[in-house]
Amino acid sequence: MSDSTNYPPPPADGTPPPQQPAPGAYPPPPAYTSPNPDAPVPGRTLGIVAFILSFFVQLVALILGIVALVQSRKAGAKNGWAVAAIIVSAILMVIGIIVGIVLIGVAVGAAEEFARLCADLGPGTHTLDNGLTISCG
Repeated sequence: MSDSTNYPPPPADGTPPPQQPAPGAYPPPPAYTSPNPDAPVPGRTLGIVAFILSFFVQLVALILGIVALVQSRKAGAKNGWAVAAIIVSAILMVIGIIVGIVLIGVAVGAAEEFARLCADLGPGTHTLDNGLTISCG
């Protein structure tokens, strides 16, 4: 039986010959190399900005922190600033919502008390026992 394929002879040192890719096959991807430690990390500056903003504008900081984290992860880098911005923003947003609900409850209670006083005292301007002056319509 005759074989028309020409194969190179095996190496003399006994190592197996290199594998030849099949015709039309793609070569293997290059080996992973770690990122240059001196290279800037994508999203790091945005993560720092998001962290600073997380104390003032939580929703914007949360969005920027998520964007910065996604950019860093795509580059294969860690971004502690972005993670911190996300955590601080989320915590402060929850605290803000709780404080807002409490303030609304206090305001509704004060409005009900004002309405009750005006119903008891009638229309006009009245000075209460504690020195507070209210005006009822």
